[in-house]
Amino acid sequence: MSTRDLYAKAQQDLTWQVPATGAARFSWEYDQGRERLLNLYQKGKDKQWDGAKRIDWDLEVDPLDPLGTPDEAMTLYGTRHWDRMSPRERGELRKHYASWQFSQFLHGEQGAMVCAARIVESAPDLDAKFYSATQTMDEARHAEIYGRFLHEKIGMLYPVNDNLQALLGDTLRDSRWDMPYLGMQVLIEGLALAAFGMIRDTTDKPLPQQILAYVMQDEARHVAFGRMALRDYYRQLTDAELREREEFVIEGCYLMRDRLRGVEVLENFGIPKQEAEECSERSEYLQLFRKLLFSRIVPCVKDIGLWGERLQRAYVDMGVLEMGDSSLDALMAQDEEIAEKLDAERFAAEERLRVAEVEEAVAAGRAD
Repeated sequence: MSTRDLYAKAQQDLTWQVPATGAARFSWEYDQGRERLLNLYQKGKDKQWDGAKRIDWDLEVDPLDPLGTPDEAMTLYGTRHWDRMSPRERGELRKHYASWQFSQFLHGEQGAMVCAARIVESAPDLDAKFYSATQTMDEARHAEIYGRFLHEKIGMLYPVNDNLQALLGDTLRDSRWDMPYLGMQVLIEGLALAAFGMIRDTTDKPLPQQILAYVMQDEARHVAFGRMALRDYYRQLTDAELREREEFVIEGCYLMRDRLRGVEVLENFGIPKQEAEECSERSEYLQLFRKLLFSRIVPCVKDIGLWGERLQRAYVDMGVLEMGDSSLDALMAQDEEIAEKLDAERFAAEERLRVAEVEEAVAAGRAD
């Protein structure tokens, strides 16, 4: 079935063109480069995997409860709209929210793929080009996986959110070579990692848990790459140049915060936009969710050297300044550990099943 037929709202144009700016940069320096980036490049090669094989696509998913979302986490919970809904309608609402969330993940992964390819083109150093080439493949795999989950398991997609599209456009239209790093590796990837982690750690559904754990294992490397490359480069910039990038971060963070309300979903259930926005703003769960989504961005921004007074004031306004003291290294180590533990548990269970089947066959043979 065509993706066009699965969109919750009719889509006339399924393509989006962003005019390319900036220069393609070649490097004729083929020495070893920076050891940290080359080590990350080696890890990127070693950690490639096949989404069609590593993920158990035979696992069943209930489209009306794909993530096991509790009632309290639903934006309409406690409102007159929720009270009027039948169990079936509440299931449809869960389906729409899951579709909306994973659709934004899908669109963001395609944006990450394009930005990674842009970094290959525009980064001045060969070691950065090497690593970005592995990331481009990672992002293609992620888009493939999220697209398959939406097509085969939920059967519904949502268009790209306006604010996410705006940030992607701003990132890609900027001619400065470091902006795809800053817009994608730090802002969009950082926020996506936090969103993935919150769902991974709360869902009791095996298939989305697998998808998110394995994607996060890749994404942790991508954020590490952005930190390394930008930290080195931003040490060389003037105060005025740093302020320009801080302004980009401030605007991007507000855009990303404001896109996380899912108002489009409520509008599809006949709720006027203004009332849908009010419901979203009153939701205690959504307020906590939006705050925690910056747990990866704020310490990364601080780490790369963008920590001016105006940026800090913006984070105070968002209520996330204290997250600047979080340990990104600890979070990424946890992401790696969770994915490897999930693999170990799955393969151990499969091995036990194979042993049981062999023992059963042996016992049957003896009985004969």
